[in-house]
Amino acid sequence: METWVIVAVVIAAVAIVFQAAMLAMMFVQMRKTADKVERLTTDLQSRVGPILSRVQILLDDTQPKITEMVSDAAHVVYLARGQAQKLDRVVSEATDRLRGQLVTTDRILTGALETIEDAGTQFKRGVWAPMQKASAIISGIKVGLDFLRSRRGARRRTADSVDVEDGEELFI
Repeated sequence: METWVIVAVVIAAVAIVFQAAMLAMMFVQMRKTADKVERLTTDLQSRVGPILSRVQILLDDTQPKITEMVSDAAHVVYLARGQAQKLDRVVSEATDRLRGQLVTTDRILTGALETIEDAGTQFKRGVWAPMQKASAIISGIKVGLDFLRSRRGARRRTADSVDVEDGEELFI
């Protein structure tokens, strides 16, 4: 049994030595990695540092200009809004005036057309109807005269034919 204890102690000692060696190798590897990271960080800082300082200088120079541009833009928007409101009022007033003028023009044209229609009706009653009556009377007189002429012409023909017959008898 003692041998088993000795074997277990030897195995435990070997395992502890193995673990210590592994930890030492991990420490060395971590140290190398930390050195690489530190070198990369230093290199990155040396490269990015001047860029960041330039950006900071640029921002310091442009910040007042940007602030002024934003202020000017806000003022332009304010002025544009005021002008748009004025234009809206002018267009609304012009539209209202035009609408009123159109209503007035419509009333004037309607009144003129009604007056023309009344004048046409009055002309028809006052002038045209009597002219039609006079034309009917003249047509009646003309028909009567034509009738009388045709009767006289028929009498002359019969009288002439009677005279011709008498004259023929004379020549025979």
